[in-house]
Amino acid sequence: MVKLIDIFKKNFQADILDSHEQQGNETIVVSPERLHDVLGFAKNDPETLLNALMDLCAVDYLGQGPRFEVVYHLYSTSKNHRLRIKTRVPEENPKVKTCVDLWKSADWFEREAWDMLGIVFEGHPNLKRLLLFDGFEGHPLRKDYKINRRQKIPEPLERP
Repeated sequence: MVKLIDIFKKNFQADILDSHEQQGNETIVVSPERLHDVLGFAKNDPETLLNALMDLCAVDYLGQGPRFEVVYHLYSTSKNHRLRIKTRVPEENPKVKTCVDLWKSADWFEREAWDMLGIVFEGHPNLKRLLLFDGFEGHPLRKDYKINRRQKIPEPLERP
């Protein structure tokens, strides 16, 4: 059985920054510039056919560079295999290209990652708050977010 890591290394050798496997779970780390190409390959290549985006999340590594990591959990419904693809983005420019064009399920995942951690998904069709109200300032899952900070609570809407 061919490992997914080997397929990606063969096709994106210079763009795979790191890889590892632990207990059958394969992970690759790619550059943010090539992320969308790697994701598109993962979905459409006949050997991988990772047609389901199971989850997308972000991690804050405050004090490290690059500070943020965006993690894509992919699954192939026909081949029954999984791959985790990660990319790291800096605090000064926390941006990656949206993958809503590849998986519609990315719409809400990307909005949640933006809402909670401030990761910008360039080209997202509707990148706005998902879990917090529109006037909320900041991104509460950032490790440097002031948890005692007061937020201006919006007035409740009047019902007809």
